[in-house]
Amino acid sequence: MNYEALLDEAHQEGLVVKEKPLRYNNGRIKGKRIAIRKDIETNTEKTCVLAEELGHYYTTTGDILDQSDTMNRKQEYRARLWGYNRLIGLMGIINAYIHGCQTLYEMAAYLDVTEEYLREAIFCYRNKYGVYKKIDNYVVYFEPCFKVCEILD
Repeated sequence: MNYEALLDEAHQEGLVVKEKPLRYNNGRIKGKRIAIRKDIETNTEKTCVLAEELGHYYTTTGDILDQSDTMNRKQEYRARLWGYNRLIGLMGIINAYIHGCQTLYEMAAYLDVTEEYLREAIFCYRNKYGVYKKIDNYVVYFEPCFKVCEILD
């Protein structure tokens, strides 16, 4: 999924997305308006930011800026997980493996996300699923190191 596709999705939801000179965040949502920091260099980075802001639209209620509040941190986690699943997902990781991606750099390029965003998603999935997660004929291992293996019958 690329930036233009996410912009289309936002538009279909009645959201207005504008690039603005933000000081403290890469993205911000308020009501039906999303601001993306104007000086983000690549569309790949903008895609990652917009996915998280859409995650906030779909999963968050109220002002959650105060991250010292446990409930706000939980809502932040849900929004990020929504974005990770929208752009990456476990099937995206498996598809990257099937297409020959062997490094995080290659996988991030295949998925059209930044390496940092992919690392954060893998960390989030590890916290959610534990050491590994089996899907169809594949196992995605998160520990002791990240890898994907095909199960051969």
